[in-house]
Amino acid sequence: MTCTETDGTRSRILRAALDLFAEQGYQRTSLRQIAERLRLTKAAILYHFPSKAHLLAALAEPLIRDLEALLDSAGPLPGRQARWTLLEGWVDTMLAHRGPLGMLFHDLALVDRGSTYHRLVQIAMRANQIVAGPNAERRDRVRAVQAIAMCSDPVVFMIDVPASVLRADMLDGVRRLLGETPPGDQPPVARTTTATDPAAGAAPPGRVGRRRPGRPRAMSPEQVRAARRMHLAGTHSADEIAAEFGVSRATVYRHLEADRDNETVTR
Repeated sequence: MTCTETDGTRSRILRAALDLFAEQGYQRTSLRQIAERLRLTKAAILYHFPSKAHLLAALAEPLIRDLEALLDSAGPLPGRQARWTLLEGWVDTMLAHRGPLGMLFHDLALVDRGSTYHRLVQIAMRANQIVAGPNAERRDRVRAVQAIAMCSDPVVFMIDVPASVLRADMLDGVRRLLGETPPGDQPPVARTTTATDPAAGAAPPGRVGRRRPGRPRAMSPEQVRAARRMHLAGTHSADEIAAEFGVSRATVYRHLEADRDNETVTR
């Protein structure tokens, strides 16, 4: 068998394994079933992969390599920039490997105690350290673990939500948890009601995201892109998008109208 034929067989085995794992779960899939789907012998599968755990590790390798590369790029950056480079990159990496592989992510931690498992542990520890920052206190470390989970678990459990919408929601949740925005984003403007305020009583004191009369709040470029994706996906109304980003409905409409105007000009 030539090297090309060996690589081709290995790729076919991985594709069949991924399909079967997605269809019936890792635990309920046997090597014999994978062999039967490909019309190979079980011995042929074992020639390439000594066990089912080796198959799972091989399937997870692209995801793990991408996460390790992300850590290497985020680690040397200064505190807040490192944290948000890691968090945004983590969401994008998990979404890039979304689908059946995402559902296998937890299986990997359960069944593999070899080198792949230890790499996953090291990835998690390094990610938590970057998000928590240097000299982090206990509460900062707890929030770092929570933030990484917020950038991972929804990808696995909300597979039916469009990726662009899920990305915006996940990062918004992390912003709220950490109480900060990524570098370059405009932070929310807090507004407290007073007795002389026309809107007094309409919202709880200290509510964030209401605009001052006559001064419509701007949206950051990232928020504009996320709002447009949410609108195009049809999952959020203009009111819901405005509430999500703490801006007025008029601000949202202004950006959506700009989209339609640009589309008309290009036609």
